[in-house]
Amino acid sequence: MFGFLAPKTIKPPFARYSHGVEVPPGKRLVFCSGQLGIGPDDSVPDDAGAQAELCFSNIGAILGEAGMDLKNIVRINAYVTDRAYLRAYMDVRDRLFSDPAPASTLMIVSGFARPEFKVEIEVIAAG
Repeated sequence: MFGFLAPKTIKPPFARYSHGVEVPPGKRLVFCSGQLGIGPDDSVPDDAGAQAELCFSNIGAILGEAGMDLKNIVRINAYVTDRAYLRAYMDVRDRLFSDPAPASTLMIVSGFARPEFKVEIEVIAAG
């Protein structure tokens, strides 16, 4: 379905992600806004891993509205507010995505709209 790009002339990825993903012509694209680790009842878990789980759950619901699921994700942009949260986020991502995995960027940022948020994830999906 997708072409996963891994040139032999550059260093392999540091973790479970692809350097690039080619979407074939004729596929629909869905762009998901950044999702935070917040439940439908406005609850926000303190744990960064639990927040990442909620982010991906929310993304799954959005993609479901378009007849897609997490397997359709070709690009992930993830943001955490501290280096201490990198592993918790990556553990969730690595459990949800097998090889070849989507293209991905992970950044450390100074914060989000509310101070209790530790993780935000946005994606692009194709199908």
